[in-house]
Formats: sequence, C-alpha cells, structure tokens
Amino acid sequence: MQDHVMFSVIVPLKKCNDFLEENVKALLKGSYKNFEIIILPDKKEKKKFPKSKIVSTGNVGPAKKRDIGAKIARGKILAFIDDDAYPSPDWLKNALKLFNKKKVAAVCGPGVTPPTDSVWQQASGAFSSVLIGGGPYTYRFIAQSSREVDDYPSMNFLIRKSIFWKVGGFDSRYWPGEDTKLCLDLTKIHKQKILYDPSVLVYHHRRAIFRQHLLQNGRYGLHRGYFAHILPHTSLRISYFLPSFLLLSFVSLPFMFVFNKIVFSIDLFLISLYLILVLLSSFLLFIQGKKLVTALLLIPTIVVTHLFYGIKFIEGFFFTSSLKT
Repeated sequence: MQDHVMFSVIVPLKKCNDFLEENVKALLKGSYKNFEIIILPDKKEKKKFPKSKIVSTGNVGPAKKRDIGAKIARGKILAFIDDDAYPSPDWLKNALKLFNKKKVAAVCGPGVTPPTDSVWQQASGAFSSVLIGGGPYTYRFIAQSSREVDDYPSMNFLIRKSIFWKVGGFDSRYWPGEDTKLCLDLTKIHKQKILYDPSVLVYHHRRAIFRQHLLQNGRYGLHRGYFAHILPHTSLRISYFLPSFLLLSFVSLPFMFVFNKIVFSIDLFLISLYLILVLLSSFLLFIQGKKLVTALLLIPTIVVTHLFYGIKFIEGFFFTSSLKT
C-alpha cells in the first residue's frame, strides 16, 4: 500500500461473501489506484485481498462498523459502499474530481441495479427507479442530473474524513437511518454541502421480491416515520407520508361506502387514479426495454410495497419511542 492514501473504501458486512469478492475485484480493476480497502466482518476471516485490511468488529451494527473503519482509515476521504454493491470503473476517479473542483464535504451517486440480477431483483430495483415507486428520490437508483442533496444512503457515500469526525461520525443508535442522521448533521447543523453526481456510480444488488424486499422497505418505513417525528428537518416531507395515506384510503373504502358516499366516491377516484398510474409505469418500463415479466411483476410490487411501508411508517411515527440497531 502507498504511504499517502487518498481514499479509504469502507465495507461493513456480517461475513465475507461472493458479493464482497465482486466488489473488491471491481475496485482493483478501477481507473484510480490510490486507495485502501477496509473490510469489517463480525468475526475473524481467513480470506485475504490485495490493498485490503480485514478487521473483525464483533456483532455490531453497520453504523458502528463504519465508525470503526473510519478510525483506522489512512485515507483523506472515506468511501462508504455496501458489500452487495460494486463500483463502476471510474467511481473513485470521478469522485476525486468533484472533491477537487467543488467546495463540498461529501459526494454521492446512484446505486443502479446490476444487469445480472434475477427478474425478482430487477422488479425490486424497478420499484425504486420509477416515479410512482421511488417518488422524488429515483435519482438514488438511476443516473440523473447533478444536484445538491441533504439526505443520502450510505451504499454510495464519500466524505472528507476530517469533516466526518467533525460531525461525530455515524449515530450507531440507528439502522437503517444512520446515514439520514449523518446527512442531517452535515447539512443542517454544520452547513456543509453534499453533491450528487451521476458519474459517481455503483451497481447495487437488490433484495428479491417479495419477502426480502418488503422486510427492507419496512425497515425504511419504520425509521423514516420515527425520524419524521423526532428529526423533521429532512424527514417530515409529504412524499414519505403518501404510502400511509394510500393505506388509509384502501382501509376506509368499505366503511365510506356504508357511511359517506361522497367520501367513498373521492376515495374510489383517488385509488383508481393510483392504480392507473401503476399500470402506466409498468407499460412504460416494458417499452423502455425491460422484460415483460419484470414489467408485470412491478405492478404488485408497487402496491404491496406502498401498503407495507405505509403500515411501518405509521408505526414509527406514532408508536415508536426509540429505535436501536
């Protein structure tokens, strides 16, 4: 390893796996070479990788693992990536250009669904990349125009180490959600900038529908509901409430039919409009080149995900007093 390291790539995980090998191979083949890799499994591992340091952390959450990695990092910039993601060839090279040219504390980019993912994973990825699924946050999952952001997931997040410690690192009380808290501390408390750019791209394997996909999105809903209650600056936004409104519309429909026909008619119209938009999203996905099976699977994926997210959001907002990893 070089004495002066620019990037420390930090990868938290339970144990070394095939995804990690794919990740490391992509890093080593990348166009930028001045980096180290810090791999953080629970237990000691026999595996070895070039340019890498494997440090066992014990059974702790991802936020704690990332903080442990940051403490031993030699790089000036911390590059956080999930073990089930792998970078595009110019990931670090493009990120460095942005750090050099822009007065920003952190840089991030899209986590695109890999073309090798199964049809069940593709449907999961499609949910987040269409407007009715991902809402105003589709840029996190498909490459879109550069912009400043105030909240971004840590699956593809790079930050100056000095600023990372200035804001206190990740808050290990939360998972998922530790990245939301870090971004809030960066942008609202310390007035730092986070720049999203499509060239800082990684490929991120999706959780297959339906069980794993729903469990993941349910965790997101629970934490976002809790954060909307206690950290409203970046989480008290109408887009996060919409799945819960949809859920309430579905639940109230039979009652309104009995007790209030006017409200029933409004409810039915809104639900019908929603379902039309879901079908339209599926059709557009198909004509854009996705397989017919993926486009068809997108229909139930959108509806079921929104309803489950809506339940968990309500739970987090109204009924959760604290969250731990």
